[in-house]
Amino acid sequence: MVLLRSSDGDISEVEESIALLSQTITHMIEDGVVAGNVITLSNISTKILEKVIGDEKEKEELKKWDEKFAEELKKDQYTLFEMILAANYLAARCLLDVTCQACADMIKGMPPEQIRKFFNIKNDFSPEEEAEVRRENQWAFE
Repeated sequence: MVLLRSSDGDISEVEESIALLSQTITHMIEDGVVAGNVITLSNISTKILEKVIGDEKEKEELKKWDEKFAEELKKDQYTLFEMILAANYLAARCLLDVTCQACADMIKGMPPEQIRKFFNIKNDFSPEEEAEVRRENQWAFE
């Protein structure tokens, strides 16, 4: 958990993963601009900080929206891959997480051959090399 102090002096407790979505907060932590585990945000009032942080109901609604968004993307593999590339280029971490998770969900449980086909990856292993890789990594094929 991270403690954020507003310009009004009020302190809000926030999950670290949520706080680190802010590059400013991330840099403040990295630069050691934290006084006694409290990060002071002198430009943000309590009222606005509460809106930025959101409440549990809003987080749950956002999670449901993300899930619906991801399900729609799974219907069009090309669009999903383009969204991943765009999110990566823009360094939009939340969007990148949602789109990559959608992709991971799509290939979960697929055998290597099917994953290669899904991503259009040519198998450049000889049969002997592939057999050796499978022997060395038997746990991954169980």
